[in-house]
Amino acid sequence: MIVSRRRLLATAAGMLAMPALSRAASRPVISHGVQSGDVDQTSGIVWARSDRPARLHIEIATTESFADARKLKPVTALPGNDLAAKRLVIGLPPDQTIFYRLRFTDLSDVNGVSEPVIGRFRTAPANQRGVRFVWSADTAGQGFGINPDDGGMKTYATMAAHDPDFLLHSGDTIYADGPIRPEIKTANGLWKNIVADGVDKVAETLAEFRGRFKYNLLDDNLRAFNANVPTFCQWDDHEVVDNWSWGKDLSADDRYTEKSIELLSERAARAFHEMMPIRHLPGDPLRVYRKIAYGPLLDVFFLDLRRYRGANGASLETAMTPQSRILGARQLDWLRQALAASKATWKVIASDMPLGLIVWDDWKTKTGVEAIANGDQGRPLGRELEFAELLRFIKQSQIGNVVWLTGDVHYTAAHLYSPDKAQFQEFEPFWEFVSGPLHAGTFGPNALDMTFGPEVKFMKAPAAAQGQNLPPSLGLQFFGIVDIDNTSRQMTVRLMDRGNQELYKITLDPKE
Repeated sequence: MIVSRRRLLATAAGMLAMPALSRAASRPVISHGVQSGDVDQTSGIVWARSDRPARLHIEIATTESFADARKLKPVTALPGNDLAAKRLVIGLPPDQTIFYRLRFTDLSDVNGVSEPVIGRFRTAPANQRGVRFVWSADTAGQGFGINPDDGGMKTYATMAAHDPDFLLHSGDTIYADGPIRPEIKTANGLWKNIVADGVDKVAETLAEFRGRFKYNLLDDNLRAFNANVPTFCQWDDHEVVDNWSWGKDLSADDRYTEKSIELLSERAARAFHEMMPIRHLPGDPLRVYRKIAYGPLLDVFFLDLRRYRGANGASLETAMTPQSRILGARQLDWLRQALAASKATWKVIASDMPLGLIVWDDWKTKTGVEAIANGDQGRPLGRELEFAELLRFIKQSQIGNVVWLTGDVHYTAAHLYSPDKAQFQEFEPFWEFVSGPLHAGTFGPNALDMTFGPEVKFMKAPAAAQGQNLPPSLGLQFFGIVDIDNTSRQMTVRLMDRGNQELYKITLDPKE
């Protein structure tokens, strides 16, 4: 047989390529991009996940060329943490763009080194530099997963274009209780998802909870966002199951073979802390409530309205009891002390649920209290008691410039709370801004409870003719932008949609 020179060269090239392909296949892979989070003046978290047991090597630099790169002690990614690894990077200069380069080395083969992935974040300022951040909630809810025909999770790309210092994710970072199937038939057409193993059912096992976070990270928009913008996160209900509290009864829910809310919430909390770039706090590795100091102009106080609440129900108790609480005594004490000690101009309270919007535990019968407001329009009762005490403390302690940012309800709004409109009047007026969803069904609007005197200054939700649970393709996906000016110290809040349309804008003057 006569072999042509072209064929001979092609065959030789293929033979030479075989070892290279084999070596490449033996290398670890950074499987779900990189993330950073909980950044302050001198530190921040970096995160990555391997496809096999491996050692995470971290380089940090203040230049994109990594000319001044500093290598950190490696972190091991093991099956016990689903091959995810994160590290708190310390000793960073304030107000500096930090570039980080991550690689994995195979624990069984020191020559098996992954391709590097680079990310960046900016540390908080030590001086009075202007700050910009975005916030929203609700990712991949109501079965609306990653739809390439709709451009994926496009709101993340829209937010990234504003070059924020960080994203404040107000909870429902996943929807563990919402199966993601190949198609959803909606009144607005057929929605098509990419799918992954295990996401077509509710999450029950630790692996299934982890899988929901990994599913979201298949989206190109989200991975690109994570590589350039740190996330400061909290959780809400859908990280576990809809409207979960310690009294949640799953006995009649045929979707669940595991009926214990204690086991489900423990697995969910573990997956959340493994898969999100949140700090581990000493003595309580599953704690979510915390403060992040972002320079002289801003402190952010993250609440956890899930882990310490009594069972959802009537919530009309006249005294604070374990049943009537939603913050819990320890978290409420921490928040009062942290607010009183804050020297920042603006104190942002990141609450995963709004104060004055009525959120029913059972929407069909409009019964049971799921959030804070109980719907009776009167003096504080039940869960409202803790917030009445907090608002009274803020007034008596003369703590100024407190703003509430929240999500949960899948539409966007601006509320001004005024004592002259309230049944409880021992507080100073304050603003609450609501945003979301990032990528989920759109709902609303909710009715107001006048215990604390909220007034709707702006609201964008589905029109009555549109119905509820609208798909992301209709564009009713929302986020907010907060700018704090370094000279005037004014805070400007803008409510936006995923098409980058400004819906509402207000500038707040700081009180001395």
